[in-house]
Amino acid sequence: MKVLSHIARINWASTFAIGMVALLVCLGLFGQWLAPYDASAASLSARLKPPAWVSGGSWAYPLGTDPVGRDILSRLIIGTQITLAVSTAALLVGAIAGTALGLIAGYFGGIADKIIMRLADVAIGFPIILLAVLLAVVSGPRAENIVISVGLILWSRFARVVRAEVLSLRERDYVALARVSGASSGQIIRWHLLPNVMNTVVVLASLQIGFTILTEASLSFLGAGIPPPAPAWGAMVAEGRNYVVQAWWVPTMPGLAILLAVLAFNLLGDWLRDTFDPKLRQV
Repeated sequence: MKVLSHIARINWASTFAIGMVALLVCLGLFGQWLAPYDASAASLSARLKPPAWVSGGSWAYPLGTDPVGRDILSRLIIGTQITLAVSTAALLVGAIAGTALGLIAGYFGGIADKIIMRLADVAIGFPIILLAVLLAVVSGPRAENIVISVGLILWSRFARVVRAEVLSLRERDYVALARVSGASSGQIIRWHLLPNVMNTVVVLASLQIGFTILTEASLSFLGAGIPPPAPAWGAMVAEGRNYVVQAWWVPTMPGLAILLAVLAFNLLGDWLRDTFDPKLRQV
């Protein structure tokens, strides 16, 4: 019955979000076989071909081609793999580290809580773009820079939310009974606190994935993320910014991909929060 009630709450926004996220996941998993062309293959004879629905366009290149004749649709599909892989890795780093530190801070309190929360304050106030640029200067632009920089900033958001929930959970009767029965702190955290905060962590992760995708695109646009010729969406926008007037589709198509992906994940996160958060759930 709970599953049916959750399905009944799906509206047009969540339907769009679920469908778009499912499409992105499929492209991320099977993009190598779905892309009509090699994403890196250039053809100067086909350079700056407009999309199929524009005068002079061809369905051989549905979304047109870029300044060196590469198929934009194929590059967007392969770029989906890059975006989802890097964004998911960065999100996992932040979520795992933040959840672990939030559990420690909330359960033990005292000096551990103060140290972790002050570090979280520093992380929240540190500009993520500057951190990524510094890493790019030191080690060169690469995907690891995005994972490290986003993870170092994102963990604080998870730590604060998890800590706040653990402060309430640790006073529950079942936690007190576990202490009386001789359970260690590690066992209490692992078997009683962690399962009860996982719902919150999953919802928060769904809300943060859009931020992670946008950050990855921004860093790639600035040259501090995925280096060319990899078809990262942000890098594609940067490559096409000089062709806005001559060939508007070159920067517009990856820009729309970023917009739709971020919008879909944000709407999905809102739906998950409204559906599974007892404070927001309608009865």
